[in-house]
Amino acid sequence: MKGKLRRTVDILMTAVLLFLMGYQFWGEKAHEWVGMGIFILFIAHHILNFGWYKNLLKGKYPPFRIFQIGIDVLVLISMLFLMYSSVILSRYVFSFLPIESGLALARRLHILGSHWGFLLMSFHMGLHWNMVLSRMKRKNAESSCGRKTILFFAGLTVAFYGGWVFVKRNFITYLFLRSEFVFLDHEEPKILFYLEYLSLMGTCIFVSHYLGKLLCLLTQKRTNKIKF
Repeated sequence: MKGKLRRTVDILMTAVLLFLMGYQFWGEKAHEWVGMGIFILFIAHHILNFGWYKNLLKGKYPPFRIFQIGIDVLVLISMLFLMYSSVILSRYVFSFLPIESGLALARRLHILGSHWGFLLMSFHMGLHWNMVLSRMKRKNAESSCGRKTILFFAGLTVAFYGGWVFVKRNFITYLFLRSEFVFLDHEEPKILFYLEYLSLMGTCIFVSHYLGKLLCLLTQKRTNKIKF
């Protein structure tokens, strides 16, 4: 039951994250209320995974675990940026608060938090992608080498396309705050926008998944050398 609830929260967070990136299609009011929803889901996600905190100081710290914790800490920082900036910039959800200053800083933090947050949350998903793959294997007992190869190259294709989207969408500019204004194309087809952002998410998942596997392999090789 708890596992199903976790999966439901994670799926909802992914859908809401994609929705929020398309600010120009839905308007400020919807963006704020749905943004409030992702914060609630974020808190629920941490409550449901509280065991992770209990085990944080236990066991060894191989490269994969260090990398995973580093990504998680950066996700938390980006969410804190978004939480703070969302309250300051709010015109609807927190309009009752008498906030009259700090708008310029909040705008910068919101740009940083949203763009870094999107990529980092996608990286976070990639580090847990083995769970998705294992559920797929359970549903499809026959897992041939050819099928694995097809899935790998399909993922690689999505990853390359997502890399092109990263360049096309000028993510570097927003990640390093070279501009304090985000270009929004209100005439762009919604389906194209979300397909491109899904591809970019796929790129991060692909890179972090295989980087995680590489770190685990290096740790395994080092352990085997010590045994011999």
